[in-house]
Amino acid sequence: MYQDQKVVVVMPAYNAEQTLVRTHEEVLAQGIVDEVILVDDASSDRTVEIARTLPHTRVHVHERNAGYGANQKSCYRLALEAGADIVIMIHPDYQYTPQLIPAVAAIIGNGLYPCVLASRILGGCALRGGMPLYKYVANRFLTLAENLLTGAKLSEYHSGYRAFSRSLLEQLDLSANSDDFVFDNEMLAQILWHGHTIAEVTCPTKYFDDASSINFRRSLRYGLGCLRVGATYRLAKWGLVRSPLFPPLVDAPQG
Repeated sequence: MYQDQKVVVVMPAYNAEQTLVRTHEEVLAQGIVDEVILVDDASSDRTVEIARTLPHTRVHVHERNAGYGANQKSCYRLALEAGADIVIMIHPDYQYTPQLIPAVAAIIGNGLYPCVLASRILGGCALRGGMPLYKYVANRFLTLAENLLTGAKLSEYHSGYRAFSRSLLEQLDLSANSDDFVFDNEMLAQILWHGHTIAEVTCPTKYFDDASSINFRRSLRYGLGCLRVGATYRLAKWGLVRSPLFPPLVDAPQG
C-alpha cells in the first residue's frame, strides 16, 4: 500500500526465465507492492512455471502469442479488476531498476500526476547503460518529431517502465490500440489527447544478452508507427481526420 492505495505491478512477459526471479525479488523488496500480475504471452521457456512459484503473484497466460500491446491490455484490465489504485508496469527482463517504484508510486499516489515515465534519456543514462548508438539516435529523432506533433516536451516516448493512476486507466479506451509495440506510443498520445501532463523521472538501465529487444526490421516498423501516431494526433487536433484513438472530447481536459 501507498497511503492506503493499493499498488499493483504488472509485468508483460515473454521468455523471461533468466531474469524474472531477480526482477520480482527487487520489486517486492521495495515494501509497498501489494500484488504482482504477470501476463505471459505464450513463452516457449519456463517463464510461467517459475512465475507460479513466486509470492504475491497472479499469473495470466495467453494461449497464443498475441503481441506486446495485447499483453499490456491484459495487464491493465487485470490490475483494475484486482482493485489497483496505482499501476506500475515494469518488464521482467531487469533492464529497468525496480528501486524507482516508491518514487513513481509517490508521484501518482499524492495526486501530482496521473502518469509517470522512467526515462533513460534524462540524466544521460542511456548510452552509459549500454544502449546501442543507433537506438539512441533513433530514440532522439522520434522523440523530437513526436514532441513537435503532440506539443509535449517529453525526453522520450519509448520507455517500458511507466506508472498510472486508476482513474487515468479507466478513462482510456485501449481497445482500438495496436497489439504490437506501437501500443506504448498510442497510449501516451491518448493520455496527452485527454489533456493530462506526463511526469518523468530519470532511470538507469542495463543492456545485456537477456534483456528484451526487437530486431532492426521490427524497430523500423515501430518507428514508422510512432510517426503515424504523431501525425494522426496532429491532424485530429486540427479536425482534419477522425481516429478511434482520439475521439472528440466531451469533458474539459484534465490536468
